[in-house]
Amino acid sequence: MSVIASQTGNKIAFFSTQPYDKSFFNKYNSDFGFELDFFETQLNPQTATLIQDCAIVCVFVNDIVNEAVIKQLAAKKVRIIALRCAGFNNVDLEAAKKYNLKVCRVPAYSPQAVAEHAMAMILTLNRKTHKAYNRVREQNFSLNGLLGFDLFGKTIGIIGTGNIGKAFAKIALGFGCKVLAYDIVTNDEMIKDGVEFVSLETIFKSSDIISLHCPLNDQTKHIINKDSIALMKDSVMIINTSRGGLIETACVIEGLKEGKIGYLGIDVYEQEEKLFFRDLSADIIQDDAIQRLMSFPNVLVTAHQAFFTNEALTQIALVTFNNIKLLLTDNDIEHKAGLLV
Repeated sequence: MSVIASQTGNKIAFFSTQPYDKSFFNKYNSDFGFELDFFETQLNPQTATLIQDCAIVCVFVNDIVNEAVIKQLAAKKVRIIALRCAGFNNVDLEAAKKYNLKVCRVPAYSPQAVAEHAMAMILTLNRKTHKAYNRVREQNFSLNGLLGFDLFGKTIGIIGTGNIGKAFAKIALGFGCKVLAYDIVTNDEMIKDGVEFVSLETIFKSSDIISLHCPLNDQTKHIINKDSIALMKDSVMIINTSRGGLIETACVIEGLKEGKIGYLGIDVYEQEEKLFFRDLSADIIQDDAIQRLMSFPNVLVTAHQAFFTNEALTQIALVTFNNIKLLLTDNDIEHKAGLLV
C-alpha cells in the first residue's frame, strides 16, 4: 500500500460509476493504495448523505456539485472534489472556495479520442454507414437514400481550439478540408498547419460543417441558437461532442424541420443527466425534445461516448489519482494543471 494513503487514511467516494470506472480505477490504484468507495447513483443534495469518512469525492459530468452539495461535503470533512473529466461547469467553484475545498480535474486525457469520435459522426451522417449496415443485414443491397458528399474540399468550422479542437483540426486537414477556427486566443501552431482563425460570424456563414469543441460557460451557453442558425449555410452539418448546453435544443429542432440544418450529430445533450449512462430500453422516456431529435433521419445521437477509449480511461484514472496525491502531499500546487480551486 502507498505510504501516502496509509499515513493519511484517505478514502475516495466515487459517484455516477459504471463497471468500466471500477475496473480502471481499481486496476491503477495498486500504485496509490487509496480506499475506494463506489456509488452508481449521481451525486446530488439527497445522495451526499451516502458519504461516510471520505476525504475525497470523485465526480463525473452529470453529478450535481452546487453550493448545497458542497456545504454538505464540507460538513462531512471532505477536502477534495476530483473531477474525472475535463469540463467543470457542474461545479460551483465559488462555493468550493468559500468552504475551502480543493477542486481538480483531468484537463487532457485523450483529446484524440473525442476528436476522432467527432469525425466518425461526420462520416456516419454523410455516408450513412449506420443505415447501410442495417439495410444489408436485411438483405437489402439498394443504394437508394444513401447518397453522400465528398468531404475533401469542404469547409469545416471549429469553435474552440483547446487540445480537442486542435486534434480535430489535424484530422480535418488530413481529409483535405479547409479549416476555419474561432477562439478567444489564436494558436500559432494551428495557423502554421493551415488553419485560418476567423470571427464567430464567419464560422457560421462560411462553414459546411461546424464542430463544437469549446467549454460551456456564460459566454458559450446556447452558442447555437435561432440567430446563429439563421446565419448558417443551408443544409449545414452541426457536430457537438463538447457540452449539451452549447446548443439551444428547441432552435435546432426548428432548424431541422425547416431543412436549414441538414445533419446533426450530438454526443451530448442539455438534459442528458436524466438519460445518458443508463439502460432505458424498457422505459417510456418523458423527454419530448430528445424523442423528437431521434425521430429525424438526419440526426445521430450517441450517449456521451466520445471519451470512451482504453487510452482515455487509463489517463483519466492515472491523472485523477495523481491530482489527489499532489493535493494531499504538495503544498506548492498552484501551478499544477489539474487544480481549479
